[in-house]
Amino acid sequence: MNPLDFECAGETLQALPQGALYWPARRLLAVADLHLEKGSSYAVAARKLLPRHDTRQTLAALAALIDALQPATVLCLGDSFHDRAAVERLSEDDRAEIERLTAATHFVWIAGNHDPAPPPVGWGEVAEEIDEAPLVFRHEAQFGPVSGEVSGHYHPVAALTVRGRGFRRRCFLTDGQRLILPAFGAYAGGLNALDPAIAQLFPDDYDALLVGRDAVRRLSWRQLRPDASAFG
Repeated sequence: MNPLDFECAGETLQALPQGALYWPARRLLAVADLHLEKGSSYAVAARKLLPRHDTRQTLAALAALIDALQPATVLCLGDSFHDRAAVERLSEDDRAEIERLTAATHFVWIAGNHDPAPPPVGWGEVAEEIDEAPLVFRHEAQFGPVSGEVSGHYHPVAALTVRGRGFRRRCFLTDGQRLILPAFGAYAGGLNALDPAIAQLFPDDYDALLVGRDAVRRLSWRQLRPDASAFG
């Protein structure tokens, strides 16, 4: 799995190549912005021809991590469902898989801007944020100085040039006190890590932990480049 160990608020955390966060001391697995049923939402409402398999792909990736790590808690940092009607559009198989996963371990669903309504009863705990001192988990980062904040919402991606070729990769962003997770959802889209909406949250130095196929690579924000990005 080749995770990258790093520190936030004095705690040793692991950035996983799958785009998830693991906190070994608490056996806590965190994922952000699953956006389940985004494909079906676009197909119905926006009439865009997206394949409607994103939910199954996202759940399969999450299930593989749960099977491998056996976490005590799975924490979903908001926007787990793409809209209020997403749960109703779930296929029977996908609903059954969510029920299997939530029965196997303790799930906590943090409310996001896309999914303010709670998931069905029996699928786990629902919260606005979770305080696991010294870390606090919420959907969207709060402006101003913080210590130990872990959030999602922005779907950060890093753009860089290697040997004359441009690349974009999902990434974690951290300055050692604040951490923003990449989107875990298959169709989640991304916002450039240098975008002012993100950069204003890190007034000093910050690093991007780039998600690769088999490993995570740490780079300074100075090594990244601006790039046109689609936020979804």
